[in-house]
Amino acid sequence: MSDPTHRPAISRAGSRRPGPDDRGSEAAGRSDGIRLRRGMGLLLITLLVPGSAQIAAGNRRLGRLAVRCWLIMLGVVVLFGTGLLLARGATIAVLAFPPVTAALCIAVVAAGIGWALLFADAWRIARPPELARQHRPAFALIALVLALGALLGSAGTARTVWAQGSLLSSVFVGGGQTAPSAGRINVLLLGADDGKGRVGLRPDSMTVASIDAETGRTVLFSIPRNLQGAPFPDSSPLKQFYPDGFRCAEEKCMINGVYTEATEVHKGLYPESVGDPGLQATREVIGELLGLQINYYAMIDLAGFEQLIDAVGGIRLDINKPIPVGGGSSKISRYIQPGKNVLLNGEDALWVARSRAESSDYDRMSRQKCVMNAMLQQLDPVTVLTKFTAIADAGKEIVETDIPTDKVDSMIELALKARSTKISSVAFVPPLIKPAQPDLALIRATVQEKIAAAEAADVPATSPPAPADKQSDGAKPSGPVESSKDKSGSGKDDAGSDREGSGKKDRADTGDAAEPQPANDDLGEVCSAA
Repeated sequence: MSDPTHRPAISRAGSRRPGPDDRGSEAAGRSDGIRLRRGMGLLLITLLVPGSAQIAAGNRRLGRLAVRCWLIMLGVVVLFGTGLLLARGATIAVLAFPPVTAALCIAVVAAGIGWALLFADAWRIARPPELARQHRPAFALIALVLALGALLGSAGTARTVWAQGSLLSSVFVGGGQTAPSAGRINVLLLGADDGKGRVGLRPDSMTVASIDAETGRTVLFSIPRNLQGAPFPDSSPLKQFYPDGFRCAEEKCMINGVYTEATEVHKGLYPESVGDPGLQATREVIGELLGLQINYYAMIDLAGFEQLIDAVGGIRLDINKPIPVGGGSSKISRYIQPGKNVLLNGEDALWVARSRAESSDYDRMSRQKCVMNAMLQQLDPVTVLTKFTAIADAGKEIVETDIPTDKVDSMIELALKARSTKISSVAFVPPLIKPAQPDLALIRATVQEKIAAAEAADVPATSPPAPADKQSDGAKPSGPVESSKDKSGSGKDDAGSDREGSGKKDRADTGDAAEPQPANDDLGEVCSAA
């Protein structure tokens, strides 16, 4: 019989000594903690080295296959990374080759799917049913997040790779003259518009960016679209039709009509090896006009320009006077109000660059250069990287250039260097020249003077000072930019869709009246609000 006076043993601390049931519960808790830590460890090593969890669990065949694939992918990344450091141009050209781009995208997606399956298998190996009930949901959620991260990450990477390859292969078609001329790379920038009512495409904006091949210092030369008598070089097929320059009756032959002249009026004049006769003819006539060898061209479709601006989140620009949205054949719907550092979306930036209502072609040319300068200064590497896919999608729709893919990296480096220098600009407009009767010798002399002044700016201070800029002494009056009213009264579309070649003389287009221009040709100051 049990002693009725017997009491359970009491520990020194005053609590009951643990019995067999308590010791079993503690052991179960420790065992569950070990299983949870083991499961988390399996997920962690799968994150670091895919396939290692399977090797640890005994499935060596699957684990070793996964590790080999992971090492191959890592080797490819190291290979291309080394290539970008040592031979960037060639590596970019390889990446832009469509079969390589497609193979990389397929490999990245396949790797992402395989990685996600390995996370799922690591979760299975951890035997989740044996975990404590309260730990199962959190463990499953962590495994799911890692698997989805692998899938979404690979999909995003593949999309970026595809966007880059597609951009490079569709935009940078190659064919330009890669060797610098006299240490400079000259790029013809064309803003094109094939708007309603026009016969063919006509460049509305023509600017040559002359870039120092070493320092990136840039001079912009803008040519008005209504310039007449532009000469063709002896090598141009159009020289036989216009031996004295692009000029004809009723002042129809303006320089922006050269494109249509080569593609519509004289079809078949250029050999089939010339992909775009209009571009080639425009390149020839502008190169001869300025006395420069044009290395590359870049044509931007103005109709899709706003898509690119929206892709980068807009640009900031100083607006000196209200700019109409609409005008000419369409009603002015509103005005872009003046201000300093105004954030412009794609639509407003396009109207800043195109609008001629209540102003002139020459005023518009100045605004276009300010927009280009703003894009150069504000498109920093972080913006490009974070919004690359949107930029690539917009870029391949609106930009065409003959810069080869293996020269893209060097052009990007020059653009980055140009951001740290002052960009100077010359517009060949009244009173410097008369568009209807341009002084060709003066144009070429001005080009050489401005290039010499830009190069002198890179000479160390110990060198003798460069000669003073003669053109700035008298060619341009002092004072702020003033805009002359559009005197044509013809009801033309002031967004850049006027119809050159109609035979109607527009005083704002062909007149030689001296319109005030900025005395300072530094874009940083010209484009600043007063």
